[in-house]
Amino acid sequence: MRPFPSLSSPVIQPRCWRKGWLKYSPRSDVSGGWAGGRVAAGMGWGARGGGVDVRLDIVLGLGEKKHGKRVSAFAKKPKSQEAEEGSSVVFEAETGKPDAKVKWQCNSKDIASGGKYLITADGNKHSLALKAITKEDANVYGVIAGGSKVKFDLKVLSKPEAPVEAPADAPGETVVEPEQAPAPPAAAPTEDQTAAPAHDAPQAEEGQPPDTRQALTGLFIEKPQSGEVTVGENITFVAKVNAESLLKKPNIKWFKGKWMDLASKSGKHLQLKETYDRSSKVYTFEMQVIEAKPNFAGAYRCEVSSRDKFDSCNFDLTVHEACAAESFDIRAAFRRTSKDGKEDLGELDFRTLLKKRAVQMNAELDTDVWNVLSHAPSSEYEKIAFQHGITDLRGMLKRLKKMKKEEKKSEAFLKKLDPAYQVSKGHKMKLAIEVANADAEVKWLKNGQEIQPSASKYIFESVGNMRYLTINHCSLADDAAYCCVAGEEKCTTELFVKEPPIVIVKNLEDQMVMKGERVELECEVSEEGANVKWEKDGVELTRDESFKYRFKKDGCKHVLIINEATKEDCGHYKVKTNGGESMAELMVQEKDLEVYQSIADLTVKAEDQAVFKCEVSDENVRGTWYKNGAEVKPDARVNITHVGRIHKLTIDEVKPEDEGDYTFVPDGHAFNLSAKLNFLEVKIDYVPRQDPPKIHLDCMGRTTESTIVVVAGNKLRLDVPITGDPAPTVIWTKGGKASSVKPDGEEKEGPASSWTLTDGEVVTEGDSRVHVETTKGHCIFTIEGAERQDEGIYSVVVRNPAGEDTADINVKVVDVPDPPQAPRILSVGEDSCVVQWDPPLFDGGQPVIGYVMERKKKKSYRWMRLNFDPYCETTYEAKRMIEGMEYEMRIYAVNGIGMSRHSPASQPFVPVAPTSEPIGLSLDDVSDTSISLKWRPPERIGSAELEGYGVEYCKEGTDEWIPAMQGLTDRTSMVIKHLTTGDKLQFRVRAYNMAGPSAPTTLAQAVTIREIMQRPKVWLPRNLRQTLVKIVGETVNLVIKFQGKPRPKVTWSKDGEPLSPKLASVRNSDTDTIFFIRKTEKKHSGKYDVQVQIENMEDTASIELQVVDLPGPPDALKIMDVWGFNVALEWKPPRDNGNSEITGYNIQKAEKKTMEWFTVYEQYRRTHCVASDLIMGNEYVFRVFAINLVGLSLEPCTTTDSAYIQKTGIEYKPPTYKDHDFSQAPKFTHPLVNRSIIAGYSTTLSCSVRGMPKPKVTWYKNKMDISNEAKFRMLSKQGVLTLEIRKPCSFDGGVYMCKAVNVNGEDIVECKVEVRPQIAKEETK
Repeated sequence: MRPFPSLSSPVIQPRCWRKGWLKYSPRSDVSGGWAGGRVAAGMGWGARGGGVDVRLDIVLGLGEKKHGKRVSAFAKKPKSQEAEEGSSVVFEAETGKPDAKVKWQCNSKDIASGGKYLITADGNKHSLALKAITKEDANVYGVIAGGSKVKFDLKVLSKPEAPVEAPADAPGETVVEPEQAPAPPAAAPTEDQTAAPAHDAPQAEEGQPPDTRQALTGLFIEKPQSGEVTVGENITFVAKVNAESLLKKPNIKWFKGKWMDLASKSGKHLQLKETYDRSSKVYTFEMQVIEAKPNFAGAYRCEVSSRDKFDSCNFDLTVHEACAAESFDIRAAFRRTSKDGKEDLGELDFRTLLKKRAVQMNAELDTDVWNVLSHAPSSEYEKIAFQHGITDLRGMLKRLKKMKKEEKKSEAFLKKLDPAYQVSKGHKMKLAIEVANADAEVKWLKNGQEIQPSASKYIFESVGNMRYLTINHCSLADDAAYCCVAGEEKCTTELFVKEPPIVIVKNLEDQMVMKGERVELECEVSEEGANVKWEKDGVELTRDESFKYRFKKDGCKHVLIINEATKEDCGHYKVKTNGGESMAELMVQEKDLEVYQSIADLTVKAEDQAVFKCEVSDENVRGTWYKNGAEVKPDARVNITHVGRIHKLTIDEVKPEDEGDYTFVPDGHAFNLSAKLNFLEVKIDYVPRQDPPKIHLDCMGRTTESTIVVVAGNKLRLDVPITGDPAPTVIWTKGGKASSVKPDGEEKEGPASSWTLTDGEVVTEGDSRVHVETTKGHCIFTIEGAERQDEGIYSVVVRNPAGEDTADINVKVVDVPDPPQAPRILSVGEDSCVVQWDPPLFDGGQPVIGYVMERKKKKSYRWMRLNFDPYCETTYEAKRMIEGMEYEMRIYAVNGIGMSRHSPASQPFVPVAPTSEPIGLSLDDVSDTSISLKWRPPERIGSAELEGYGVEYCKEGTDEWIPAMQGLTDRTSMVIKHLTTGDKLQFRVRAYNMAGPSAPTTLAQAVTIREIMQRPKVWLPRNLRQTLVKIVGETVNLVIKFQGKPRPKVTWSKDGEPLSPKLASVRNSDTDTIFFIRKTEKKHSGKYDVQVQIENMEDTASIELQVVDLPGPPDALKIMDVWGFNVALEWKPPRDNGNSEITGYNIQKAEKKTMEWFTVYEQYRRTHCVASDLIMGNEYVFRVFAINLVGLSLEPCTTTDSAYIQKTGIEYKPPTYKDHDFSQAPKFTHPLVNRSIIAGYSTTLSCSVRGMPKPKVTWYKNKMDISNEAKFRMLSKQGVLTLEIRKPCSFDGGVYMCKAVNVNGEDIVECKVEVRPQIAKEETK
């Protein structure tokens, strides 16, 4: 290793020393030196006149790539440069890969080629050129390739007017004292990033990471950026989404790595938040990492989706270890060895640093490093090795792996608990271990506390060596760490209780309320005490200070309460659980003030009381009274009251000036109620004469203008002014002639009703509804709660002795109309339906001005109004329904009086869309009178079931489509018959469901109804093209397809003869023929031919059928010879081979005494064999079975006589062998190889030879024998020949030859040797 060069300069000022730049590796076997270190980034020194500015960059490396670090993408990095104004400068970089994409930056902003900048790329070489440099170009530049970024700076120098040398100790130069405490170190650059020590660049930019900002595309308006955090600190990643173009709230997911969804990991260290800005319509999503740990580092991904839109982005999180305080000043360690007492002169002395490191290393030797490593995670290995001075990482890992393999097995446990278990809430969990000692006692702990057995919750079991802990009805409280202790050992596990998803059992229902009403949105979930989240239009609802929203929880029911609904509360409300969600729509309408009773015109006399009264629908509405446009103020005579829905204006002791138009105006509503007060001046004549009676009415007669209209349910009051002297008798009559009624009210019989009274009398009908009275100058007829039968002509007759007067009053009672008839659903769509109804039978006496529609879900009790303004037509299309949900409709009729009762509900219906059109309509077959079509089901069917298909056809040139059948068909094919030959028809198919027919699918072109001649063809299956083998007794059932039009004639034959019906059954159809044999026999074997023929055209196919059976026994089994322990047997093949080839024989033997059979050979192919290894002194019999494709023959063939193995001795005669001649001429099996060697270094030449007898070996140099040369040493071992040349010089070069000779011949091999001189060692500087 080369020593450090002498570092001397007039003024040396190290700039920006960083702790991360210095990497050293002390080893225990090297003291006082650098072990394997190298100067990695050469010393850069620079000095210039006019102010000395010197830079020092030192990186001391380990010589090995640290485990887990990335390799820089740059093979050559650009360096900082200085240039004068007006000149040009070029920065060059070289990447490791030729196809790497390179991006240049200036002050962290991308720059492109053009103008001042010129960017070029040639393979893996890239350059940035700056032209006509100015002072503004003195910036920090960077180049990015892959994940690596290198920064460098450009310093622009002014053009010197005159060179002036500055002294070494220039006053403008600041000297850093070694003893001075260093500034806080900036973040150390990574290996992929070279720190730019530019003195003009700010400190923060020197360690700036690569610019990883991503272009904004898709849904994101701000993407989460990569970040760095120190262990134990917090970091937040923010993503923003613009929701202006979105119909609903976007869904966001956070992932770590490729698949890990972080939504389930929320807790102590991870929190996910979201907010919504209504003004900007921007969603802000945050992922906050709390108290970061080292294993949090890695790649993350954020995905956002909304219906058919999707976007995602990637970012990284880097977690740094907490920086430990150094025990010494690293800058003070670099001291200069100046003898003049000046600290800025002399050489840098690194020995202080080495000594201090050595002291630290020796202090740590007492720690058992291998014990620390064995208990540490693999991610900490490199850190621990560096702390304890271990540089051989590969050797450390091998030793550690070996140590882990040698770990002792547990003595107490044979089978331990798994690391973790998971169980659903409410289920049972059983933990099992196996102990080595069956009598061992174990204890179970939960979170360190011993568990006590209980009959219902915890059950302990001991079965042999097994120990069980059963946890019944697991709850969230059972989610804990469990431990089993046996003696001094224990094993642990974690139990995770998975909470089942909370399902919404009863969904929210749409509601429509009036402004100011109370709203309750109610749902029911599957479990009591569950937490739910309420949202309105995608924004979460919370309890605010105004208490506008209240959340009520009652067991499984959850209720959202809005006390007083306003127009702002309209929208879609959603309740969410971890297992589902439900949404409902709330609509708030303004209340229309209805007038139940309007004020009526009054005619009063002096000193009488006038009362104006009206009744409206809202009791909270106040109002103001006006007289002739001026507000009426209450006083002693005028009294204004408001009780509930009734407003009264009372005027006592009416005077002539009180006459006028009175108006009541409700506050907040754009209408008024008006009436007129008429003052009746009574003149008393004292002429003692009789005046005939007179009725003073303006509305007498039966014209429309004289008709009095009263609303059903209101009071009918007929106040008729009369005059006459003496006071006349008043008779009221309805529907007939007048008849008298006694003052006590008893009616006389008659078809019409009449009431008679004199002045001052009062008559009341029995039901108290009709009230008749007379006062001075007035007769009043009142009916309380007018009904429809009260309508008619009322006649009033006044009589006195002076005469009589008569008047008819036409009274019309109007009411709300009758309810319409039950509505009919004409059609349904995907989210709509068309409903129709008939007008009401009775319109209530007023024309029907429109209708109001309501709908509800079938299983709901809440009706939702679809319109508030009357709808004039009797056909309406209802929209905004949910496809697949069952609904009902009902109708109200509205006239000028009000709204009728609702109609009966319609039949339940389901909004569904028609299916898509059937696909793949094609022509299957056509004949003279029929056609066969086939198609495939529609791609989209929808939520309603498919009812069937309708097939239609029409003649070419016409538009009349004729159904091919009555009703629908469920099949996807159809044969249409009874067509006219020669017609050219077009066909189409439509799919039907509840919504009606789909769009039709039509054949590409019209089809002519005419049968097409088709040549006959037999389609023989592939398996029948080879011999069909069947075992006797099996069934043969062959289906053979064929084609041909018209229908061909099918003929079967066997072995050239017509097939007999007794031999096999045949059934033919239009497209196939079936050949059937119920039970096969050997006689069925043979060749079968099937022939299809149309007129003079035919086609034939053949089938080979082989019916096989078990073979018969072999014939004539004989014992041919007996010798030693062997018996020779011979037999003949069986006479009956079962119609199949004999594949072998099974030979068995048996002792004659026991007759137990043992197999000698199986599947033996020949008809003779030798049975060996027989026992001496025993007598044997033999038998043989034949084998074919079916199996063994039923009966064997047995020898008629037996074979006895004699006990005589046997003389062994050893065999004689001829000696083999191994003699061989020499031959080199491995030649010599040309060598180029260095002078002074011993070398060897090797080759191998074979030969018999052993050859004599001679070595030659340039054909001169060198066997006796002392410089050469010859070795020979196992045919490998070696020539050693000791410390060769330039004269030892030449041609070397090895020669091998024996009596059988000779062989030679040679090579060339070149001796190169040594390279002179470089002098040490």
